[in-house]
Amino acid sequence: MADAQALDEVVAFTSGLIRIDTTNRGGGDCRERPAAEYAAERLAGAGLEPVLLERTPGRTNVVARIEGTDPSADALLVHGHLDVVPARAEDWSVHPFSGEVRDGVVWGRGAIDMKNMDAMILAVVRAWARQGLRPRRDVVIAFTADEEASAEDGAGFLADRHAELFEGCTEGVSESGAYTFHDGTGRQIYPIAAGERGTAWLRLSARGRAGHGSRVNGKNAVTRLAAAIARIGSHKWPVRLTPTVRAALTELAALYGVEADLRDVDALVDKLGPAARLVEATLRNSANPTMFEAGYKINVIPGEAVAHVDGRYLPGGEEEFRATLDELTGPDVDWEFLHREVALQSPVGSPAFAAMRAAVEEFAPEGHVVPFCMPGGTDAKQFSRLGITGYGFSPLKLPDGFDYNALFHGVDERVPVEALHFGVRVLDRFLRTA
Repeated sequence: MADAQALDEVVAFTSGLIRIDTTNRGGGDCRERPAAEYAAERLAGAGLEPVLLERTPGRTNVVARIEGTDPSADALLVHGHLDVVPARAEDWSVHPFSGEVRDGVVWGRGAIDMKNMDAMILAVVRAWARQGLRPRRDVVIAFTADEEASAEDGAGFLADRHAELFEGCTEGVSESGAYTFHDGTGRQIYPIAAGERGTAWLRLSARGRAGHGSRVNGKNAVTRLAAAIARIGSHKWPVRLTPTVRAALTELAALYGVEADLRDVDALVDKLGPAARLVEATLRNSANPTMFEAGYKINVIPGEAVAHVDGRYLPGGEEEFRATLDELTGPDVDWEFLHREVALQSPVGSPAFAAMRAAVEEFAPEGHVVPFCMPGGTDAKQFSRLGITGYGFSPLKLPDGFDYNALFHGVDERVPVEALHFGVRVLDRFLRTA
């Protein structure tokens, strides 16, 4: 069980990990090894035998297994990534890699995404070691590299090359769930992720006739691509309800005392007030243009123009996504996947989900647990190759006015100490009893 030392350690470990700069700039520009060694040392201090694994030098992953008390039970994976997105110090109130603890809050890049969860995992397993406790199921711990880019050096590498380390794992938990969502009316909602939209990062290209900017040109690559981008950006994708989102809408409707009329989902969502944010991004596929590159001189019409689109598709929605992109880009624009990952769908009626719900409700009895689907993705996508069903469960009890989602990749990322204490208690309860 989470003792006083565990509560102290989760704060110290969150701060310590933040101070290790593991900025992932993409293209392989990252070095997670110092953070991996930090985590491995603390796992070893709990009597475990962590293994450090690299596909690329410096891009280090850590895996360890805790033997459960029930050898017939399936194993459970709990994983967190060690890398973080870039942060510019001049934009922050405190240095993003200081790990400063000020007024009961830990500041720094990774405080929410997701060195806080890494620290919770370390604090929990060390508390077990001090007290001689073991979980019911085998628990496999994985700290990964490269989640903030392609995961090729992290979870993808582990799933493809070291599947034996995850033998027996049927379910996994990681980031982005079981945090307090305040709806502005006094209700506290705890969304637990049971699904993820698929990732479809696209490169669009248009070819045309290069020429002088003063001449009429009916085959202008910039014009062709701009028209396609405009069509993509303004396209209204149809509602496609997945089982997780359907369950979320049903539970939220009951919470707010409104009819769960799924024949007009947009009207239902309008009745949910601020809680609509938990579902609105996962009612549909999406495609957002994000980059446009063309030309090299104002009076020269280039022969090619390139754009990039961040696309996301729902479980079961990839075929529709592809067909729609073909239609929207038209005959003059080609598109291809730069990075593609599967969409995930996890059962909300599983014993694991029930155990997560029970763990949150024990320590936040005033809260309302609901399932939701993540609009983005996590390492659960890569681990799904091994048949592991993924959930988002990194519990935090947050004060009213604390905008959790805004701090993901945002400025002044931070986490309250009390939220970390809550997370340790809930995670301990879940991992021991699931």
